[in-house]
Amino acid sequence: MRVVLQRVSRASVTIAGKVLGAIDRGFCLLIGFTHDDTPAQVDWMADKVAGLRLFGDVQDKMNLGLEEVGGAVLVISQFTLYGDTQKGRRPSFIDAARPEMAIPLYERFIAQLRGRGLQVETGEFGAMMQVEIHNDGPVTLILERGKGKGERGRGEEGKGESG
Repeated sequence: MRVVLQRVSRASVTIAGKVLGAIDRGFCLLIGFTHDDTPAQVDWMADKVAGLRLFGDVQDKMNLGLEEVGGAVLVISQFTLYGDTQKGRRPSFIDAARPEMAIPLYERFIAQLRGRGLQVETGEFGAMMQVEIHNDGPVTLILERGKGKGERGRGEEGKGESG
C-alpha cells in the first residue's frame, strides 16, 4: 500500500467538469494498492495518516495534527503509484491490485478515516479525474505499508521521532 501525502492549503477533484470533492486546509492523499495488501495494513495506514503532526504550531514547528487545525482529507485512488518503469518506455502496472481487490481496501481506508472523526472527501475509483492540489510548504511524504515493510526509509516504530 502506497500513499503520497501532500499537506495542502486547498485541494479538489473534478470529474467531467463537476467538482466531486474539495477541501481547504488538510491532506491530499494519492493512494494505491498492490496484490498482497490486507485490511490490517489499511487500518495501520489510516491510523498513521490521522495521527501525523504536519502543521505548524505557534513556533512554526510541525507539531499539530489534522484535528487540532480543523483539517480535512481528500482521498484519490491512483493505481499508477504501482507503475514500474524499469524496462522500456511504457510503465507496467502488473503490481497494482485489480479493482475487485482494491475497491474494498479503498473504501475501508476512507471509512477508517471517517471513523476517526475526520472530514473526508473523495474522487471516484477508476474515473478519469482532474486533481487540483495547492501544496502547502511544500510538504510531501511517501508512506508505504506492505508485506514485511514499515514506512519507507524507517526502521522500528518510534525511532527517529522527536517529541
